Amino acid sequence: MQNTLKSAARFIGAGLHSGASVTMIVRPAPADFGIWFNRTDVAEGTGMIPARWDCVVQSRLCTLVANDDGVSVSTIEHIMAALAGLGIHNAQIDIDGPEVPILDGSSIPFVAGLLARGVRAQSVPVRAIRVLKPVEVRDGAALARLDPADMLEIDFSIEFSEPAIGHQGLRLNMANGAFVRELSDSRTFCLQADVDRMRAGGLARGGTLDNAVVFDGGRVLTPGGLRHDDEPVRHKMLDAMGDLALAGGPLLARYTGVRAGHALTNRLLRELFATPDAFEVDTCGLMTGGKLPGVGVRPADVPARFCA
Repeated sequence: MQNTLKSAARFIGAGLHSGASVTMIVRPAPADFGIWFNRTDVAEGTGMIPARWDCVVQSRLCTLVANDDGVSVSTIEHIMAALAGLGIHNAQIDIDGPEVPILDGSSIPFVAGLLARGVRAQSVPVRAIRVLKPVEVRDGAALARLDPADMLEIDFSIEFSEPAIGHQGLRLNMANGAFVRELSDSRTFCLQADVDRMRAGGLARGGTLDNAVVFDGGRVLTPGGLRHDDEPVRHKMLDAMGDLALAGGPLLARYTGVRAGHALTNRLLRELFATPDAFEVDTCGLMTGGKLPGVGVRPADVPARFCA
C-alpha cells in the first residue's frame, strides 16, 4: 500500500548555499498525490513544483527542481532520500524559501522527524518502476547504470586522491529499512580547498563543520570525526537514493554509480524514460511490496542521539 504521514513535520534551518533560514513543513497528502514542493513565499498559484526527474534543471553541487513559472527549490536530495527510505509516497512539502535546510548535512534529522509523526498506510497499491534491461550513461570516468533486480540495490564506488578518503565502495539492498540503518546519518562531505573556492564564489554560505565532513589531506577537520569509516561513499549512496526517488515511484533495479553525481543520475533517469522497452510499471502485490524501502522501519532503527 501507498503511505503518507499521520501528521505534519516541521523543520527549520539554514540553506547550505544561501545561508538563509527557511521553514519547511512536510504534510500528509492523499493517495496518488506523489511528492510536491510548495513555495509559500511566491505569488499564489505559482509555487507548486513536482519532485520529478523531468523537472530537474542544471545546478551546481545539488539537485534543483523548477516549474514552468521559473519557481525552484534546491538541495532537495536529502529530504527526498528520507521520504523514499521511509516508504512515504505522498506528501506536500511547504517551504518558505528556495533551498531545503541542510540541518546536519545528512538525512537523519528528516528521518527522525518524519518517523516521530508516524506513517499512515493508504488503501491504494504502490506502482513501482521495474527496470527490464540495462540502461547506462557515462561522463568520462564517471558511470551511472540501472540493471534489472527484484528490489532496489545501490552499488557505489568513489576515488579521491586525499588519503582520508581514497577508494571506497559499498553495495547494499534497500529493503526492510536498510536506508535508515545504514545510510541516513551519513553527512555531505567536501575538501577544505573546495570550501574556500565555493565561498569565494558566493556559495556554501550556510556550510559549517556542524553540517559537513571537511577533509584536508589526511585529516578530518569536523569535530568528532566520521560516523562511519566509509561515510563519504555512504553519503553518495544517500544522494543517489534521493535522486532516484525523482523517478515518480520506487525503482525495482540495481543502481551502479562510479564517481557519479546528481547530474549523472538525473541523466540516467532521463535515458530510462526515453527507452520505453527498458521499464514497466508494476502494481505491487504483497511479495514485491514487502521488498520496498521503508517496509518494516521502526523508530527504534533511529539511533537514540538522533531521535526527535
